[in-house]
Amino acid sequence: MRRLVLKALGAVLLSGGVAAAQEIRPAIVFDMGGRNDRSFNEAVHRGGQEFQRATGVAVAEFEVTAEPQREQALRNFARRGHSPIVAVGFAQRSALQTVAAEFPNINFVIMDSVVELPNVQSVLFREEQGSYLAGMMAAMASRSGRIGFVGGMDIPLIRKFACGYVQGARAVNPQIQVFQNMTGSTPAAWRDPVRGGELARSQIERGADVIFHAAGGTGTGVLQAAADAGRLGIGVDSNQNHLHPGRVLTSMLKRVDVATRLAFEQARAGQFRTGRTVLGLSEDGVGVAFDENNAALVTAEMRSRIDQARAEIVAGRVTVHDFMTNNSCPVQ
Repeated sequence: MRRLVLKALGAVLLSGGVAAAQEIRPAIVFDMGGRNDRSFNEAVHRGGQEFQRATGVAVAEFEVTAEPQREQALRNFARRGHSPIVAVGFAQRSALQTVAAEFPNINFVIMDSVVELPNVQSVLFREEQGSYLAGMMAAMASRSGRIGFVGGMDIPLIRKFACGYVQGARAVNPQIQVFQNMTGSTPAAWRDPVRGGELARSQIERGADVIFHAAGGTGTGVLQAAADAGRLGIGVDSNQNHLHPGRVLTSMLKRVDVATRLAFEQARAGQFRTGRTVLGLSEDGVGVAFDENNAALVTAEMRSRIDQARAEIVAGRVTVHDFMTNNSCPVQ
């Protein structure tokens, strides 16, 4: 998996021999939800820790708990000479736009958004493609013909997950019902597992027997509620299968860990890349998780159909709708 992501983000490291290691001071500014959200932020942290263990280079970190802290943290790291600095999440775009312009000699990385400055690497993902596979698995595992989706903050990016999920489920069962709820309209929606559990239970009461969350820390409540009710959950971003072995059908992986580690590796090799990078199934930037924790839930037929669908998407024979293109979803 990582070999293909390396090809997408770090091929420059492999050309022209091995570059001499540079002295760098990498840093990460996490978004709302915190480093230990067991999802998006935690995956970025894991990528930083992998780099630190492999190189011995310390990675500084800061957890944002209030809106003004984003710009403050980015500026403070830049003033201290940290570079590259990873800004986690689309919500940091405005702050990064300001700070990166102030420090043109500092390199920055932003996940899930684009900042068009010469010292910024913008990393985007085709979440709809991974969510499509998750939707297929949900439809194949469902016995009731009813499945659910719980999103975090109600924004186009999370609607992108939902749309791909529905499209994948309908590819398996055109008549399947998909219940959808968003947790809220503010950043607090990423860190409310109690509310996540409430929304999951309401969907279970309506007959949903598989529920996918794209809700950051809120999603731990979704997975807990599904497990408590004897239903199946689907994790997101990080591999969350281990949180409730045998009760998490799969996790839709979003490899921000690899993107983070490679950005630091590029900088250390003196080959930091700016501009826009988009990672999907063809680059193994997204996918679904298979391991010992969900092995008993995944049939041979399910695995075969997922492998086939993945190949068809990569080959362009199946197109998964991207909600971000026009803020609409052709399937509901």
